[in-house]
Amino acid sequence: MTVRTRFAPSPTGFLHIGGARTALYCWLESRRRGGEFILRIEDTDRERSTDAAVQAILDAMHWLGLDADEGPFYQTQRLDRYKQVADELVAAGKAYYAYESKAEIEAMREAAMAKGEKPRYNGYYRDRNEPFREDPNRVIRFRNPSEGSVVFDDKVKGRIEWANNELDDLVIFRSDGWPTYNFAVVVDDIDMGITEVIRGDDHVNNTPRQINIYHALGAKVPEFAHLPMILDKEGKKLSKRTSAVSVMEYRDDGFLPHALLNYLVRLGWSHGDQEIFSREEMIALFDIADVNKAASRFDTEKLAWLNQHYLKTDEPQSLAPEFAWHLARAGVDTSHGPAPADVIVALRDRVHTFKEMVEKAMIWYAPIAEWDDKAVAKHLKNDSAVAVLEAAKPLLAGCEWQPGPIHQVIEQVAAQLELGMGKIAQPLRVAMTGTQVSPSIDHTIYLAGRVEALKRIDDAIVMARG
Repeated sequence: MTVRTRFAPSPTGFLHIGGARTALYCWLESRRRGGEFILRIEDTDRERSTDAAVQAILDAMHWLGLDADEGPFYQTQRLDRYKQVADELVAAGKAYYAYESKAEIEAMREAAMAKGEKPRYNGYYRDRNEPFREDPNRVIRFRNPSEGSVVFDDKVKGRIEWANNELDDLVIFRSDGWPTYNFAVVVDDIDMGITEVIRGDDHVNNTPRQINIYHALGAKVPEFAHLPMILDKEGKKLSKRTSAVSVMEYRDDGFLPHALLNYLVRLGWSHGDQEIFSREEMIALFDIADVNKAASRFDTEKLAWLNQHYLKTDEPQSLAPEFAWHLARAGVDTSHGPAPADVIVALRDRVHTFKEMVEKAMIWYAPIAEWDDKAVAKHLKNDSAVAVLEAAKPLLAGCEWQPGPIHQVIEQVAAQLELGMGKIAQPLRVAMTGTQVSPSIDHTIYLAGRVEALKRIDDAIVMARG
């Protein structure tokens, strides 16, 4: 049988870190086993689902490269199918109509709690065989088995058993004419041939109910794997302050998609002490059965370390489109200024993210906005600065415009003026950037471009002479 996994987010918010890890694990499990990965949007919560959230989920999946073999499917487009299956269950005596008002349900729950029992439906309509009638309170309830237990072997948590008498007759169709989550998800997974259900462990309590619906429909029950929570660095639930933000905010903050995936795969799974995984290695090595039972902790510093690793080791040209996206987002027209790949080479050892890189790269895409007074005083207002700048300018005007020949010019000026390299580099650095800190001086000059570099030298000479 072909392995088929699915990622089924609810578009009541954006795709967060926990959801992205679930999507990745589903994707990897299907890819490793030569199976298929399905994307389904569970949008039946009409009050909270939004088109913006749907688009944000699709954008995040595309950015991460978690391509689906089928979908996206939308539950709101399958309402007739849910109604058909619910009616079949009623006709087979496996579900029934119930007509209690909200006040009656609440009174029922309060009475149970007063007796020290779990607040639950008391089964009033279970055996009354009430026919369909127009009623604003009408729901369809599933006739849950009253004896025995539900047992399943979770691929992460191990054997789980649940007594049926702990489960009440859940509503499968609400009074507003929409199916409930526990019902719709089973119908979807049956129709879509899902063989492996991989999801967060907040769904463990739903699983026994869903398994009973599978049995009632005479369908094969899929394998289940429930993933533990992701906590923040201090061991608390993720919050907006501690990384529980949209995946696309990580893009905005300058992280690479494959760095984020590499980090996410290690949040609950490992392969020895290996930290760096290519996409191909993740597919070859990942097994959902190897996921840890314990919760994982999200560490932004570790993610930043991984991101810098990829900035330093990936081919600059392969990173250039993503960096260009960040530059454009900052209002930079990359047709005027250095090629993004060249900037990456100059700055990747000095930053952890593209966001930091954009900030440092602005010196080559815009005029110097502000001069560092201390840098000017120390490196331009001295006896040798003007001589250095005046000696370098004609040589830079005639040399091949590449970092190597520019470096030779600097060495030539140092020999001509009998000064150390620092005495040559620092006036030029201040001339190019307005500060005394930048990447190597040959790259700093090269990225300014010949015309702009010579103009900045002229401006620095004027400033040096007061």
